[in-house]
Amino acid sequence: MAKRAVVVAVPARLASSRLPGKVMADIGGRPMLRHVLERCRRADGVAAVLACSDSAEVLAAVRDWGFAGLATAEACSSGSERLASVLDQLVAAAGARPEHTLVINVQGDQPLLDPAIVAAMVVRAEDPAGGWLPVITPVYPLVAEKIHDPNVVKVLRASDGRAITFSRSALPHVRDLPPEQWPSRTTHWGHVGIYGYRADVLAGWSGLPPSPLEELEKLEQLRLIEAGIPIATFTVEADCFSVDTPEQLELARQLVARQAS
Repeated sequence: MAKRAVVVAVPARLASSRLPGKVMADIGGRPMLRHVLERCRRADGVAAVLACSDSAEVLAAVRDWGFAGLATAEACSSGSERLASVLDQLVAAAGARPEHTLVINVQGDQPLLDPAIVAAMVVRAEDPAGGWLPVITPVYPLVAEKIHDPNVVKVLRASDGRAITFSRSALPHVRDLPPEQWPSRTTHWGHVGIYGYRADVLAGWSGLPPSPLEELEKLEQLRLIEAGIPIATFTVEADCFSVDTPEQLELARQLVARQAS
């Protein structure tokens, strides 16, 4: 059997539009990005963990922490595009052929990421045919108060776990029931925002046709859906806490301090 390998890649853009510089924000004495990288390194089944950034400052810091850092162009419009732009180096770090390499895209603003989610993705991404699934992502059951929150990305899943579509609106719409009663009829699913790509699939990212849905919703995964590339899902208990605002950054500091005590 051909060698299969997993590499975790963390796109880290310093010029975040909502909270500039957040990946280097201090949390418990360490930058947020360092928390993410170190948690990824603790996941079972991972051959390498790298950061991908257009910032020389970030790359220098990453290397000081003992991780590899790959320089990317500033113009990348999404994390997936950023990883695709340095895919040859990611595959080289994995040490396997592209079709036998799984690239896990982890957000750089998830300082409380559970390494078990990354490890679970490695297991669930295995194709029964002996390779990797094209794309896989974790989902979690939404609590009632988040079903209609446009800041929470939702997933509409088929019975086999395949993602049908993603939206900031509630999915599915439950006809003939008031919105507050929708949870009584079905489970609504949220999207964690971590992707596992088979490297040969990610290699075709720049060649995918423009996606009107992606532009409307500002969700990069819709480009794959519109191109007919299947996205498998697997369930986890809860979302990974992400930092997008000063208030969330302060909460992250409190949660990390609580874990350390």
